[in-house]
Amino acid sequence: QVQLVESGGGLVQAGGSLRLSCAASGSTASRYAMGWFRQAPGKEREFVAVIGWSGTSTYYADSVKGRFTISRDNTKNTSYLQMNSLKPEDTAVYYCTADLRSAQVVDGTSRFWGQGTQVTVSS
Repeated sequence: QVQLVESGGGLVQAGGSLRLSCAASGSTASRYAMGWFRQAPGKEREFVAVIGWSGTSTYYADSVKGRFTISRDNTKNTSYLQMNSLKPEDTAVYYCTADLRSAQVVDGTSRFWGQGTQVTVSS
């Protein structure tokens, strides 16, 4: 079992920035792809970004491409989501997720999920 804990959410004005962190712990003998999903009020959970276990490949949803950057520091077992030029429509609970394959992270079938952190962007 892998435990994932998000941090860094909060309230920002439109155009501002936030950096989310996801710390992994537990049974981490395997190396996992890590990613981020979000769920806005009244909407279904949607994919945001993923990064492979080695950090050499990334993939983003079109809605955040050019504004968000995913990265990871394997020495700290932590992934990051740098969010710039935030818009009110980015308001959502953001969830960290992980699994052995990036494909499972992208399609939402990954096994391990964090508890979520709230991001609110005011207009």
